[in-house]
Amino acid sequence: MVRLCALEDIADPGALELSWGEGDWPLSLFVVRRGSEVYGYVNRCPHAGHELNLRPNDFLTREGDLIMCRSHGAQFRIDDGFCVAGPCPETSLDTLEIDVIDGVVCADPKELDRLVAAAQSRR
Repeated sequence: MVRLCALEDIADPGALELSWGEGDWPLSLFVVRRGSEVYGYVNRCPHAGHELNLRPNDFLTREGDLIMCRSHGAQFRIDDGFCVAGPCPETSLDTLEIDVIDGVVCADPKELDRLVAAAQSRR
């Protein structure tokens, strides 16, 4: 497992933008916290293919109950990334399995590398 951030680095509820990889196109990710639960996603709108946020760490609706694409207003459930409103019905965000171990948010480096390869193949 690789360390992504400390649990306390993420507001509750809130989100934190991260990246993985090197070079010109590192993978843009974000994690969302709700209490002790943390969910990870690739920062890519399934509708338009660009990043969801316009400002750093700005991924949630005002109420903090959904993930929101700031360009087109698509809204996604926090717990599974499924689109519940907007221009990309029946789609989901690409997920990243997250573990919280002793207050540290972690992910499998092989899964991160797989997501990098998938993102690069879409370019």
